[in-house]
Amino acid sequence: MDTTSTNGTNDVVLLRGATLADLSPPRLRAADVWIGGGVIIAVGDAPAGLRASTTIECSGCIALPGLVCGHGHLYSALATGMPGPAVPPTCFVEILERVWWRLDVALDEPSLQASALVGALGAVRSGTTAIIDHHASPSLIDGSLDVIADALEEVGLRGVLCYETTDRGGPGRRDAGLRENERFLVAATSRRLARGLVGGHAGFTLSDESLAACVDIARRHGSGLHVHTAEDGADQRDSVEKHGRRVLERLSRAGALGPRTLLAHGVHLDERERALLAGSECWIAHNPRSNMNNSVGYARPSSLGPRVVLGTDGIGADMIAESQHAFFRAREESLHTDAATIVGWLARGAELVSDLFGLPVGRLEPGAAADITVLEPGSATPITEGSLPWHWMFAFSSRQVRDVLVGGRVVLRDREVVSVDEERVLALAREEAPRLWARM
Repeated sequence: MDTTSTNGTNDVVLLRGATLADLSPPRLRAADVWIGGGVIIAVGDAPAGLRASTTIECSGCIALPGLVCGHGHLYSALATGMPGPAVPPTCFVEILERVWWRLDVALDEPSLQASALVGALGAVRSGTTAIIDHHASPSLIDGSLDVIADALEEVGLRGVLCYETTDRGGPGRRDAGLRENERFLVAATSRRLARGLVGGHAGFTLSDESLAACVDIARRHGSGLHVHTAEDGADQRDSVEKHGRRVLERLSRAGALGPRTLLAHGVHLDERERALLAGSECWIAHNPRSNMNNSVGYARPSSLGPRVVLGTDGIGADMIAESQHAFFRAREESLHTDAATIVGWLARGAELVSDLFGLPVGRLEPGAAADITVLEPGSATPITEGSLPWHWMFAFSSRQVRDVLVGGRVVLRDREVVSVDEERVLALAREEAPRLWARM
């Protein structure tokens, strides 16, 4: 690779000689990509008089739109290897009570910052350029979304953030969560790489009053909700017992559904709810690895309507690996599963990000955000438009990610993070993780 200058968002970057890949529908073409001012200026020949200040040679590589994690939890990035609970959980609610609700309440500002930085680094290294994050830190609510947004900006990652409103910490923490959501919705509009949604934990920890407050904030700011929905059967049982209706019907009656609302999981929706979801214009995030890990069941995402995206639910942000798990889990259910369907779910996450940023994301065309991942596939067999989804499922991995640009800024070059000192971040994480675990 030849670079002629250090890169900033005002430089003109040329990706030269790449094979450009659109994922949905699969499309391949050979063309140069010219980038400036954070967006793609041209695909193909350069406009008259335009010169590149940074040239990245991409011969033999595939350049594709940066990947989007449709539902993540950056606060869990320091959880790997932490001591397990004294009494192992036997059901999903006990997993929350004995693991994740102990972790989130133990977070302070240094551990949250380290978590966000480490999570962002992992995302960039796997070709993920945007995370739609769902955050909780009950001991650090005010300003917590700024801590995450600052960390993402430092690494160079795009983020859609919210705070997980819940009643489980009492009305004081509930109200603080609502305030943090609204504050960040306004503040994020002045940030280059961050936007907001209104977060709610899940129906079984939200009273009608709290749910209505979330909907009110979303309506007043033209936003949507981001909420766990029917991840486990306990959510449905609680909804029927306390509110006399199932989870999705309750959300619908509260006015929570709409084109900017993102529901996570949908594992335990019945057929009526699936039909309601399909007609609601909502997005729903399928998180196969998390669902398998928590033994909550299979969401049958192909029956969840046209707006299915893929998320990790906090198991990193490697969307290549997540999409492969989604494929093989779906294939286990039906041999009719087509790899192109799952790649389509992966690509669709960029549509919600595009809407929230008011800028085309996930496209390789002039005027689109220059969020681009360059892979070095090294394939032994030809990659064609018809075979691309199958190569994706059986041959691709994050190890092939060579370069990553977000908003025109080069953040990964020749497999080296150039936006931050990676060793410094990892050293910080190694200091903070034991402290966090001790507080748990």
